[in-house]
Amino acid sequence: MGHCLAKHNKGGDDSDHNVEFAGGNVHLITTIESWEQKIAEANRDGKIVIANFSATWCGPCKMIAPYYVELSEKHPSIMFLTVDVDELTDFSTSWDIKATPTFFFLKDGQQFDKLVGANKPELQKKMIAILDSESPCQE
Repeated sequence: MGHCLAKHNKGGDDSDHNVEFAGGNVHLITTIESWEQKIAEANRDGKIVIANFSATWCGPCKMIAPYYVELSEKHPSIMFLTVDVDELTDFSTSWDIKATPTFFFLKDGQQFDKLVGANKPELQKKMIAILDSESPCQE
């Protein structure tokens, strides 16, 4: 439901993708160095990372992007990253991306969950689970 099969051709119209995919507290990852820097920062701060592997030509990616930005603004305790699969092709391949968008959920640099497709209710459900697991309430 709502995903694009990966295609690795560079479309000429990349001019507006920073606006669409990075806003609020979403960090656009365009280099391996920036990925490693953000993961190190999240590990140091004890933050969970949600990494959205997207593409500028992908309709469902564009549809879910504003919601992803909205989540990033509501939940500053979580680090939100967006990786452009066309800009970081080899890196995306190493994550075995078969379709976009694909969301990876990481803690201490390790994947603990994954969501393929622009499935807003499922993304919401996973966010609630993360927030519940983070809450400091102990019985």
